[in-house]
Amino acid sequence: MGIFFTRKVEVIDKPRKRIGCLGKTLIALVVYFALCGLAGWWYDNSVSVVSLSDNTVYKLPLKGVLVEQAPEDDPFAELMGALPYGRESENRVGLDRLLSNIRLAKENDKIKGIYLYDGRLGMAPASAKTLRDALLDFKQSGKFIVAYAEHYGQMNYYVASVADRIYLNPTGEVDWNGLGSQKAYYKRILDKLGIEMQILKVGTFKSAVEPFIRTSMSEADRAQTKVYLYGLWSEIRGAVSESRGISIEELDKLADRYMGLQPQDDYIACGMVDSLCYRDGMDSVLTRLAGEDYQTVNTNELAMAKRPKQKGKDKIAVVYASGEITDESGDGIVGSKMVKTLKQVGKDDDVKAVVLRVNSPGGSANASEHIHHAVQLLREKGLPVVVSMGDYAASGGYYISCGADYIYAEPTTLTGSIGIFGMIPSVKGLREKVGYDIDGVATHHLSLLESDILYQGMNDEEHRLMQTMVERGYDLFTGRCAEGRHMPQDSIKRIGEGRVWLGKDALRLGLVDEMGNLNDAVEKAAKMAGTEDYRLAYFPEPKDFLTQLMEKMDNSSEEERMLLKLKELCSKPRMMAIEYFGTIQ
Repeated sequence: MGIFFTRKVEVIDKPRKRIGCLGKTLIALVVYFALCGLAGWWYDNSVSVVSLSDNTVYKLPLKGVLVEQAPEDDPFAELMGALPYGRESENRVGLDRLLSNIRLAKENDKIKGIYLYDGRLGMAPASAKTLRDALLDFKQSGKFIVAYAEHYGQMNYYVASVADRIYLNPTGEVDWNGLGSQKAYYKRILDKLGIEMQILKVGTFKSAVEPFIRTSMSEADRAQTKVYLYGLWSEIRGAVSESRGISIEELDKLADRYMGLQPQDDYIACGMVDSLCYRDGMDSVLTRLAGEDYQTVNTNELAMAKRPKQKGKDKIAVVYASGEITDESGDGIVGSKMVKTLKQVGKDDDVKAVVLRVNSPGGSANASEHIHHAVQLLREKGLPVVVSMGDYAASGGYYISCGADYIYAEPTTLTGSIGIFGMIPSVKGLREKVGYDIDGVATHHLSLLESDILYQGMNDEEHRLMQTMVERGYDLFTGRCAEGRHMPQDSIKRIGEGRVWLGKDALRLGLVDEMGNLNDAVEKAAKMAGTEDYRLAYFPEPKDFLTQLMEKMDNSSEEERMLLKLKELCSKPRMMAIEYFGTIQ
């Protein structure tokens, strides 16, 4: 009886559990779709055009991380942050949005000036220069710019130096100490573990492999790093000198003092800052400049303000290629997706020219070649292709750029790095340490080449085969560059060697055509296409909030994604272990 009763309870109880789980799932789905509906209603009713009042001040925060193209605002961000699966994300600020807002602020009579506040915006030199140039252009309108921060990072001070007056918190700091670059080297750690990194490369300056085979910088890497660091510092120092009226010699002396650790009165005395005040003191400053009834508008609000409609039938397609170049997945430039985007652009009869905005340190050789080919197909259709380089267009980033009709770079863009390398670990020493033995049978003497390279280390024949493959890749890379830049391949190889160049040096060497920004590239593309009446079409389009909502509900952790990547590496050791175009370290 007891056994029967126990079984009866089990039979009845399990369906109840299943019904309970099903009920919870249904409730969760109902809640989810209700929330999506609520978010959709909220979004539709919140994105109406913002009306600007008289005496408006654009309050532009220098905070977060500056990226080429930020996703659309997520109106559900706060709610998602409260849900169990919500994750806090970094505040990404789109350079495209800031530039559009600054241009609108210049043209709209209701906006009297710009108030830069905070000084913690993470940005690379070329993006900082683009933002700074836009602010300088804004000043041509005769409107004011003022800046306030409790702490100015060095690159932020470079941007804020355009302001008519710079204010600092009485206990604040201004970083001004020059530029430096350091790398971590792992060779001694790998030696202790019994792991040897087997290197195959072409290019004396291709330094991405050095941390794994050296304990310090090579002379070649030290030389190229010194050149571009001094070049960057020259640009930053020169611009600040012009804006603040401080001599270049004095700015170098201030950098030697490490100004971030100096007393606040010294900032006033040397001319880096105009006045010390607390944040609430800026209200009187803005009242004096914009009027007692002044209003402020933030970046997101100004982005929703009314703009003149683009009426042209012709389109100039602006295609963003930002991040590391990968084959099939990743957060940067995914080769298959980029090729699909370029094909989509080519099928649009209204598109008369293409601007490829490149901001990439490199990545996959295979993906770079496919993107390069897609660019050539656009040109074969008669569409002019103009490249606008951002912070980086190096290695694979230069590969996808070199085939364009015309190339713009910023003086502080890091480009070139025309070189190639492969890096495969040998765990022979580690195996011997832990007593892990390998044995097997093969039909031919190279049938187990991939496994042998990993577990036994390369012999002379295997090294020769792998090095030859890498050299073929370098020959293809330099050939593409020579064809695109109309230069002898030998000339490309002489200025290649994996060396990184600043944009202004790349111009002298013929790797780019002109110094300029994205707007310059758009104007050039329109001129080449013979159109004056055009509108801009951006690719890829920013993700809408529902897409972001779905992505935030993704339960896969960073660790799980890393494991999937490791599994991919193990399944394709030769293809994945050898990266032709390494990122700049």
